[in-house]
Amino acid sequence: MQWLDQYQLFLFDFDGLLVNTEELHFQAYQNMCLGRGFTLPWTFSQYCSIAHYSAQGLREKIYAEFPKLYQAEPNWDTLYLEKKYWIEKLLKEGAVKLMPGATSLLQELQARPITSCVVTHSPLEQISLIVEQHPLLNTISHWITRKDYMQPKPHPECYMKAIELYGGKDKAIIGFEDTPRGLQALKQTQALPIWVSQVPYPEIQPWQELGMIHAHSLEDISKLLAGKST
Repeated sequence: MQWLDQYQLFLFDFDGLLVNTEELHFQAYQNMCLGRGFTLPWTFSQYCSIAHYSAQGLREKIYAEFPKLYQAEPNWDTLYLEKKYWIEKLLKEGAVKLMPGATSLLQELQARPITSCVVTHSPLEQISLIVEQHPLLNTISHWITRKDYMQPKPHPECYMKAIELYGGKDKAIIGFEDTPRGLQALKQTQALPIWVSQVPYPEIQPWQELGMIHAHSLEDISKLLAGKST
């Protein structure tokens, strides 16, 4: 992986990129609905196409899918607390796995004097549960979580802060995201944005035509970036 040496800072999203927690969030919503007597009929791709565009999207779509659920509990905060119970239960039970290619990439970075930083909206308490189960994540140099910035993605504040703290204008920086909102944030910085996702988002093709690099998993990154100059 000699291409790694071209960059001085690696930026990573967390959920769905390094760990399979996006799938677990989907399962938590399924469990929340099931606990109320409703079976969520979506596929994982359908869930992502809703959850990764709007903070309000899931609430609107779930209530639209199940009008009787809205009649029974119109307070979304109550349902979200039930969903939070399920995601924390899944995390504590050890359901989190590293995404394909994450292990080898992090091991290669660990062997080099290269700075890395996770930039995520996930809360620190959930991250701590995951890191306890996957100590390799401790090799990531820095972590920026939801308490460290004000504006969520697609606003670039979180990535700009990471670059200000750990990179610099003269540094070669590369970033990895798995959602449209995350990519929009990353694209507003000096970092080379890499979209890693198996979900067929409609933006992928037009953004590729503009030069964005897309990979189905972190396992594909070396093949795509080998020999790429900065």
